[in-house]
Amino acid sequence: MNKINIVLLTFFITHFVIAQSQDEKYRFEGEKHLKNLRMLTEVGENAEAYFSFDGKKLIFQATVDTLKCDQIFTMNIDGSDKKMVSTGKGRTTCAYFYPDGEKILYASTHHFDEECPPPPDRSKGYVWKLYDSYDIFMADKDGKNLVQLTNSGKYDAEATISPKGDKIIFTSTRDNDPELYVMDLDGSNQTRLTFEKGYDGGAFFSADGSKIVFRASRPKTEAQLADYDELVKYGYVRPTALEIFVMDADGKNMKQVTNLGKASFAPFFHPDGKRIIFSSNYGSENGRDFNLFMINIDGTGLKQITFNPTFDGFPMFSPDGKYLVFGSNRFNKNPNDTNIFIAEWVEEE
Repeated sequence: MNKINIVLLTFFITHFVIAQSQDEKYRFEGEKHLKNLRMLTEVGENAEAYFSFDGKKLIFQATVDTLKCDQIFTMNIDGSDKKMVSTGKGRTTCAYFYPDGEKILYASTHHFDEECPPPPDRSKGYVWKLYDSYDIFMADKDGKNLVQLTNSGKYDAEATISPKGDKIIFTSTRDNDPELYVMDLDGSNQTRLTFEKGYDGGAFFSADGSKIVFRASRPKTEAQLADYDELVKYGYVRPTALEIFVMDADGKNMKQVTNLGKASFAPFFHPDGKRIIFSSNYGSENGRDFNLFMINIDGTGLKQITFNPTFDGFPMFSPDGKYLVFGSNRFNKNPNDTNIFIAEWVEEE
């Protein structure tokens, strides 16, 4: 082998090793569906990153720098051009792009109090607080021209939009029990979809807009019902037993997909409409470790996607199914950091 060939061989080997090490940097063993996994944020609490309908932007909530609680940000899918698009006041959650990419949607408490609302009462254990001060707002993509869409005096949040561009689905406690509702894109025609005892929330439409996937609790025993009722009176939900459900876009034909008896949440349809990805502590020995799982909409074919010893959650596929974005505590710089990750999605060979 002559000198030129040796130099070329060394060059290609070096670049292959570098490329491979970059690809493997954030992955755990067994994560064969993820390729070129990249961290898009570096510090702070970042979560619920959702694609725009053209797949070019992400909108997410974050507590970073001097912020005391979550505000809404947008960025490109390579992590560049991060911008805060909410008011910087109150607490915000659950943002989403409108189908035209020109407007955004998020829930906020800023119109009641510029300060962050108090944290949940942890004497009740691990609970979510459904603040009555949350309402849903529409704004231009840069955060200007804010318009309030809900005004029930109760918790209105967890809003997402159908790819058909006709409906917003959201969670509300306006009828006391946390239920799912839909409304038109301008906030009109608010209609209740679910009527089961238990929390219903975190809903997303399928890619064709015909179905809805969501998380729900269904307390059944006397003790479970007593605990649920007591917490809901004060705006709390205990998310330790959540299952994944699907139903038609009009609320009919509701079916339970998972039966894991664990905290399964953040479900999202694969663009093929046949599979659902979600986060769960199923299989966790201490109950605190969450990974991503996939399951067919008929409840068959449960498969573990990530193998993180800490937390993976809020997965979402890009509209073309080529990318998966999710929040994770993997490889964080500080113990409480949660970051946004994006990977190329690899189907099984």
